[in-house]
Amino acid sequence: MIVPTRGISRELKDAPAHVDARGGALGRPMRLLATTTSTSDEAKRAAKQDAPHGATWVAEEQTAGRGRQGRSWWAPAGESLLFSVLVRYAYPPARLPQIALLAGLAVFDAVAKAAPAAKVQLKWPNDVLVDGKKIGGVLVEAITSGARVEAVVIGVGVNVHTRVFPPAIAERSTSIALAGGPGAATPDRGVVLADTLAGIDHDLHVVAARGLSLLRARLEAGDVLRGRRVRSDGGDEGVGTGIDDEGRLLIRRDDGRIVPWVAGEVHLV
Repeated sequence: MIVPTRGISRELKDAPAHVDARGGALGRPMRLLATTTSTSDEAKRAAKQDAPHGATWVAEEQTAGRGRQGRSWWAPAGESLLFSVLVRYAYPPARLPQIALLAGLAVFDAVAKAAPAAKVQLKWPNDVLVDGKKIGGVLVEAITSGARVEAVVIGVGVNVHTRVFPPAIAERSTSIALAGGPGAATPDRGVVLADTLAGIDHDLHVVAARGLSLLRARLEAGDVLRGRRVRSDGGDEGVGTGIDDEGRLLIRRDDGRIVPWVAGEVHLV
C-alpha cells in the first residue's frame, strides 16, 4: 500500500492504518512522498499509466503546489496536509464543480472533527474557512479524452500545524492548530487525511447519480456567502442566496432577480 521514502513523518506513515480503519475505497494504493512538485502532477501522470480508482499521493512538501487560477499554495514542509486522489467515475464535465463542492464538504467535516470548537465555513467554489480565514482548499482537474472525462484528480491542501504565516497572508489564513485553541490536542495529518478521504468516498456515488440535491442542507449550513453581499471579478454584484443542485452560486441582484454564477472569484463587499 505504501512506497516508503526517507523524510516521511510518523503521522503520515500511520495514515494508511487510519484509512484502512474507515474501510472506504479511496486511499489505496497510497504513495507517500517527502517532496514533489505537486501531488496532482503525480496523480495525473499515474492516471495515464492506468493507476486505479482511489490511488492517492501524499507529500510532506510541494515545490510547485497550486490552487485555482494558477495561484501558488504556500505550505512549509511537514506542516500541511497535501494530497491528491484519483477518481475514476464517468462524470460529465458539468459535474466537476459539484465534485469540488463535495470534496470541500469532506474537508469541512474533517476540520470540524479535528477542531470541534472552531466555526468552520465553506466559501464557494472551493475554500474552507475558520472564522473567515482560509484553512484549506480544493482543486479538481479532469483527465479527458475528447469530450469525455476519463478520470478526475481531486487535490486538497489543509493548513494543519502552521502557527506563523507570512505577512502577506497572515490576516486571512489559519490552521487546525490555531483553530483548536489553547489546550487542544495536537492535530494529526494522517487522521485528517483518512477522515477527508472517507467523506469524499461517502458522497461520490451520490453526486454521480443525483448531483448535489442530497447535500444541499449541509452546503447551506456551512455557506459563508449566504446572506452576504458579494461581487464577482466581472463586476456583477448581489446577495448570496445559496448553492443550487448544479453547484452554481445563486445571487439575488438589487432588482430582485436571482442569477447563477458558474465559476470565478467571489469577493465580500
